[in-house]
Amino acid sequence: MTSSFHDLAPDERLLVGSWNDAATGAVHDEVDERIFWLVSRRLTLLGVAEGGWRQLYQDPRDGRLWELSFPHGSLHGGGPRRLELIESAVASATYGVRGIVGQ
Repeated sequence: MTSSFHDLAPDERLLVGSWNDAATGAVHDEVDERIFWLVSRRLTLLGVAEGGWRQLYQDPRDGRLWELSFPHGSLHGGGPRRLELIESAVASATYGVRGIVGQ
């Protein structure tokens, strides 16, 4: 895994990872690795939903809200990650977090 990636750019709205050669053991692509790096080193966890399969994060640099999800839940570990910018109203409704300052 690469040790460092770029922070989220102001024009980014969606990152979708993928796995290569999933039949013989998943190999995470660079996007999936970047998402993991972002949520573990750059973004702040604010809440979880659906037993952790959806997670709400905030970028402390600009206040934007991001939802981490695992759209291929049938795969081991939920499959590749998806990180999507979401509105504060959606975040409040989904995660029950009040007083969110976001876009």
